[in-house]
Amino acid sequence: MEQAMFAGGCFWCMVTPFEELPGIHGIVSGYAGGITENPTYEEVKTGTTGHYEVVQITFDPALFSYEKLLELYWPQIDPTDDGGQFQDRGTQYRTAIFYYNEEQRLAALASKEQVAGSGRFSGPVITEILPAPTFYRAEEYHQDYHHKNPKHYKEDREQSGRDTFIAKHW
Repeated sequence: MEQAMFAGGCFWCMVTPFEELPGIHGIVSGYAGGITENPTYEEVKTGTTGHYEVVQITFDPALFSYEKLLELYWPQIDPTDDGGQFQDRGTQYRTAIFYYNEEQRLAALASKEQVAGSGRFSGPVITEILPAPTFYRAEEYHQDYHHKNPKHYKEDREQSGRDTFIAKHW
């Protein structure tokens, strides 16, 4: 098994694209990249801890490659927005690909280059590719939020503008 970590705005919306696929063995919402140890949602949402909202994915690379994960990641985000994602504004909602090894780093760089050269976007692709920092699991009520609170999740996602952007650019 290997791990992958992606930041793409609100972590609630970053779970569904990856779940229930052969070779994906777990998706955990959490926080990474900041200065506060064991941060809480209340701390992260202030934007002062430096953390990103992330998903950490455990996968079997023999069944689902890291490159396939990257192919699923990019169409979930606006890679040109450095102020957050869609209606979610703030540093905690920035985009990033966090790599765990050199192969992941090189694959992420190649995929970013491909997206940047695709002509889909008028601005530069600013999604960072960074070494994986310490991952902190988010509170239990954030895990599988779309299953626990489907009505609120659906409303929030519809209002966010994410799906409109995805339909327009991808």
